[in-house]
Amino acid sequence: MLCALALTGCLFTGPASAQADLAGATAKLTLQVATAMLGERCRRVEAPNPASFASVSLHRTFHDDFEAHPLLNERWAPHYAGGAAWPEARYWGGDGSDFRRKTSYNGEQQIYVDPRYGGRETTPLGLDPFKVKDGILSITASRTPPALKAVLFNNEYISGILTTQSRFSQKYGYFEIRAKVPVGTGVWPAFWMLADDGGWPPEVDIMEGRGQRPGDIAMTTHWRIPSTQRIESCGFDFKIADAATAFHNYGVLWQPERITYFIDRQPVSEIKVPVGFSDPMYMIVNLAMGSKFFEGVGFVDGESPATVAFEIDRISAYQIDER
Repeated sequence: MLCALALTGCLFTGPASAQADLAGATAKLTLQVATAMLGERCRRVEAPNPASFASVSLHRTFHDDFEAHPLLNERWAPHYAGGAAWPEARYWGGDGSDFRRKTSYNGEQQIYVDPRYGGRETTPLGLDPFKVKDGILSITASRTPPALKAVLFNNEYISGILTTQSRFSQKYGYFEIRAKVPVGTGVWPAFWMLADDGGWPPEVDIMEGRGQRPGDIAMTTHWRIPSTQRIESCGFDFKIADAATAFHNYGVLWQPERITYFIDRQPVSEIKVPVGFSDPMYMIVNLAMGSKFFEGVGFVDGESPATVAFEIDRISAYQIDER
């Protein structure tokens, strides 16, 4: 998400609907993972033979089922974190404060807001993209009110991001979101992870929606080759026909030697852990608008929705049980 490159892979049909027992996030969880040797590139997991899979037992370490506003419990921050030299006040307003509230390199056309944020000013604007109803969090992107366009750095949309950087991070384990994936021109929802030390890559894109391609879900790994500093990416797209209208689980299991992507807790792709995955990673969920590089999103135009919501039932993390 931070720097989305072209994916390697193709589109194919994954699980069609979530099973009833997938709605919850139990304290204990068991996943099935392939045991076959891995090559240097990612690959799809197709028509699995039960004899070629092993069970991985996990226990829950993080859980938010969004019964309350996400900014009430100190689990989430509504912006990217800065370094030690970044003054605390700069997160909440003033010239340059948009630096931690969008990723301009991607060509994004939104700014991430929250009720405390003041844009170019230091007085809170009271804008809240986060709504909770019946245990569902909606991150809503909407066109910037004309009267606030200048104070919000002339961004076309206001939207929201939640990150656990410096609040929760974990090395290895399973990370999962249960959500509906919104669509529309310029719509770019994502659930992803970065290294807690602030470096990039590595990056694990657990779920990205291509707004102009309903039901198209991308799952990708990014890493850097130390000798050349070249960025490498490998991943696949999966077709989930009702992704925009039904809740599905999207997850990744990070083991010392293998990264496995899951849809509705069924393994769909895997990759040998690339170089550079040595630090704990934190979770990010956001709804961006507009993209320069991520195909199938496009730039905001007159056909883009005036408002669009990324509906999230829960986000959970699990750690691998010791044997």
